[in-house]
Amino acid sequence: MTGKNKNQGKKDPNNKTVAQNRKARFDYFIEDVLEAGIILTGTEVKSLRSGQASIAESYADVKGSEVFLLNIYIPEYNKAHVKLQHEVRRPRKLLLHKNQLNKMIGAVQRKGTTLVPLSIYFNDRGIAKVELGVAVGKKQHDKRDALKARDWQREKSRLMHTRE
Repeated sequence: MTGKNKNQGKKDPNNKTVAQNRKARFDYFIEDVLEAGIILTGTEVKSLRSGQASIAESYADVKGSEVFLLNIYIPEYNKAHVKLQHEVRRPRKLLLHKNQLNKMIGAVQRKGTTLVPLSIYFNDRGIAKVELGVAVGKKQHDKRDALKARDWQREKSRLMHTRE
């Protein structure tokens, strides 16, 4: 090999996606995507590893000079003692570099911009990460146009497939 990564251009198989917000790309124009660490307790990590989490209604908010992930649902870990359990919808702090944090604060201060979590996953080192999108809400007509385009692509691929 000439020093090139053989997995270049492919998704890393070690990344285990725990939760995805599929509706986010339909409801918002995603302008920028950032990766952030997330501070979790032990039972939260165990619950995430078992693949139980929901980020459908969650969002990120800037409070002071910190970013928090709000309204994320991580269920209690059944095998842990009651005293060790966590709150299922508590705010969770995100870990960002200072320049990323400044970029996020500037983006949120613009009118109509919000931070939306796109997915939660474990990286190749086993650390929980959140993929955040700087998003602007779509209008109803934009959503209809996206549906029309998606349906046309599907129909076009069917037509091409039947011709062959």
